[in-house]
Amino acid sequence: MPSAVRAMPPQPETAPLAQRLARRVAATGPLTLAEYMAECLLDPTHGYYTTRDPLGAAGDFTTAPEISQMFGELVGLALAQAWLDQGAPEPITLAELGPGRGTLMADLLRATRTVPGFAAAARVHLVERSPTLRAAQAERLPASTLWHNDVADLPENRPLFLVANEFFDALPIRQFRRDAQGWREVMITHHSAGFAFALSPPAPIAALDHRLADTAPGDIVELCPALPASVTEIARRLSHRGGCAFLIDYGGWRARGDTFQAVRAHERADPLAAPGTADLTAHVDFEAIARAARAAGAAAWGPAPQGAWLGALGIAARSDALARGIANATQRAAHEAAFRRLTAPDQMGTVFKVAALTAPDAPAPAGLVPAPETPPFADAARPTRRA
Repeated sequence: MPSAVRAMPPQPETAPLAQRLARRVAATGPLTLAEYMAECLLDPTHGYYTTRDPLGAAGDFTTAPEISQMFGELVGLALAQAWLDQGAPEPITLAELGPGRGTLMADLLRATRTVPGFAAAARVHLVERSPTLRAAQAERLPASTLWHNDVADLPENRPLFLVANEFFDALPIRQFRRDAQGWREVMITHHSAGFAFALSPPAPIAALDHRLADTAPGDIVELCPALPASVTEIARRLSHRGGCAFLIDYGGWRARGDTFQAVRAHERADPLAAPGTADLTAHVDFEAIARAARAAGAAAWGPAPQGAWLGALGIAARSDALARGIANATQRAAHEAAFRRLTAPDQMGTVFKVAALTAPDAPAPAGLVPAPETPPFADAARPTRRA
């Protein structure tokens, strides 16, 4: 039986999902963090992502495409440049994972109309499970858009040009605390006071053997079980058919520390209170992305800080051009604040990273250099955005 780490204050246990999870713990024992996250986020009836539109002022968090059109425009032009660099193949699969309201894809499509041949070549595909968000996406995007439930459902018979913005951070993680005798997994248990974190007995974890050299007892390391499979599906298509995938998320290279968090109404929240009503995320390990991509035959690029990458793509000039057309002082101030939020080191500019995957012989994607073969640094956990 796991030993308790910390108990949460008494919670209302009236919600159907909380009741079902409590019964599951009573019947089969504590849940892994991945099991808990999957139920809370993706339960077909009561899951967070399947029951609501979480974005914007009326939701729980805001993403870069919702902050400014500049983000989607520059991502689109970076993809279009990769398309040109690879000989402008046609047709292509133009895909987005976790496309929110469809804002990024809409801005991408508008910006790339100026690239001769790109719009005609593109076949838009979205990976989205939420019926609510699919409806919002359909209002913004071409009628020919196709939806899929999983990365594995994307077409395999043509080049893939893909973007995933804040997709991997929502994949369920497992969390381990190093012990003198091995690793102890962080679990979710339940008792009369509500849900609580607990630790499993220490045990060796083969998947963490490579972390023994850069961790010490007490350190926390997180694994994302679903990440390698998703990256492999993307990388395999790229290595066989060509294309480019930009992966944008908050995280680091071989990160360590507790990054599991919940956000509700733009504020940090208790992740164990009211399951299914808050956004649950964790930092993304970009080393794991590079490792999985290379194993599937693709090349890995980056990661670069989001602010530096957008700067290399010309966001300052684009911001100035847009500002010249804004006469209202309040709107101009909002535009300038959006530029800062996307790029400033104390906003999204540093904690968010940009990586890319291509075929091994493809030209370098815009603004990126090859991913390192060995980790040059370890990112400590730090507070994240979702506000």
